Amino acid sequence: MMGTRDRLLTATNELFRRHGYNGTSLKQVTAAAAAPTGSLYHFFPGGKDELTLAVITTSGETYRQLFELIADAAADPANAVTDFFEAAATVLEETDYIDPCPIGTIAREVASTNESLRQGTDRVFTSWIDAATSRFEGQGIPRDTAQQLATTLVAALEGGFVLARAKRDAEPLRTVGRSMRDLVDQAMETVTAK
Repeated sequence: MMGTRDRLLTATNELFRRHGYNGTSLKQVTAAAAAPTGSLYHFFPGGKDELTLAVITTSGETYRQLFELIADAAADPANAVTDFFEAAATVLEETDYIDPCPIGTIAREVASTNESLRQGTDRVFTSWIDAATSRFEGQGIPRDTAQQLATTLVAALEGGFVLARAKRDAEPLRTVGRSMRDLVDQAMETVTAK
């Protein structure tokens, strides 16, 4: 059975995915978590910002680990990219285009208005870029190229989510995934040509 703190994090994550940061109230969070308001402030004395930072951090770590699991199971980096984008597209379809991850949504909402949350989303995106950079480097891609690919991968993923959700069609996300695969293939061809 999930404890109160975990219920609060799970409920907040789900509400952010559906309504965004600004569209989610603490009253909605405590109702969805079946938790008294006092318990929210017990676990998150800083209120909504502290709760949001915890959601950003835990969600970001979960998605980084998911990427690493998919990358570990793939035959090569290009297949890892294809598999990751395909999995993301499938999740969008299966959830009726609910935002699969609140990080990008929160970043878009608060980048100009809340410095601590902006920094929290930046840390998550940086951890994703670092993880992908490490994977690409491990395949012999030079660090600068690996970091450019990783940054483009994260930006393409976030942009692909926005396009697919707006269109209510996962094909834009799959298209972006294929383009990312082409970039990774090109980088790998350069490595094998040496």
